[in-house]
Amino acid sequence: MNEPSRRPAAFRIDDPRVIVAAPESAVPDNSDVAVIETAERAAAAARARRWRWGALFWSAASAFVMLALGVAITNFVEELFARSPWLGTAGAVFAGLAAFALVVILLREMAGLARLGSIAALRERAEQAIQSDDRAAGAAVAADLLALTRRMPRLAHARNRVEAHLSDIIDGRDRVRLAERELLGPLDAQARQMVSAAAKRVSVVTAVSPRAAVDMLFVLVNALMLIRKLAVLYGGRPGTLGVLKLFRQVISHLALTGGVALTDSVLQQVIGHGVAARLSARLGEGILNGILTARLGILAIEVTRPLPFSALPRPALNDLAGMLLRTEAREGPVSRPSVTDGPEK
Repeated sequence: MNEPSRRPAAFRIDDPRVIVAAPESAVPDNSDVAVIETAERAAAAARARRWRWGALFWSAASAFVMLALGVAITNFVEELFARSPWLGTAGAVFAGLAAFALVVILLREMAGLARLGSIAALRERAEQAIQSDDRAAGAAVAADLLALTRRMPRLAHARNRVEAHLSDIIDGRDRVRLAERELLGPLDAQARQMVSAAAKRVSVVTAVSPRAAVDMLFVLVNALMLIRKLAVLYGGRPGTLGVLKLFRQVISHLALTGGVALTDSVLQQVIGHGVAARLSARLGEGILNGILTARLGILAIEVTRPLPFSALPRPALNDLAGMLLRTEAREGPVSRPSVTDGPEK
């Protein structure tokens, strides 16, 4: 049966007989939220446990190896002293020089890792300043970027322009973008040239190399050199451990962004220029390796850059790939020497 209709009625809000009930949709259901938060805390605790045990293992193993090496060196120096005093003195001097050089190398590696960590922290602070538009945070990011580029003579005029606006009343987001345009614009242009040159170099070498192992080794070495050059360009100056850390970050970023797949626009450029119909298969492999190197370089720019791309455009793979394809099309097909062919008669 239908409920009886009620007649319109008037009432006062402050009437004590009026009870205002909250709608059912306004009552939060925290069951799913609690489950998600519990799962996230469990995953974080599991990751923390794995990291602690792994750190304990590597620390203990490194300490054990260093202790064994120290005992072995000490015994060897004692044997040298037993044979002859001057041999023992020479062995002790050489061991001391090696230990001093090792300490210097470790300090340089730690300083390089610290610089990379400060650049990563600066990039995160810049992202937060852009999102929050905090004036104080933007000024701090601009000041740290000025300090980071202090040893770059080619940015002297750009630093003067940025410093001239430090006392101006500018929003945090605009101040970060101003520093990005003035200080990182020339560096971005040079970084694009580095990536383009590395891609062309990989394309040519892998097209004429007779061995696949040589191709892989050259691509790996070229990628490590490119990452180091980009890090130095943006003020990182990493050591060997720093370069390996950046390479791991770039590979992780490459895997997360769907790395080795070519985009439709790049394929359209290849088909549009008729390269696939004019070039040999081996040169096509070289072009593919060059395009992948260009993508790796673009991700390396994002990893080593002290600020996120906000005011300036992000490097596009289409532009670098188009330049590479046009260069290869002008040069024409390159024949790769075959190892099975005999001497020319």
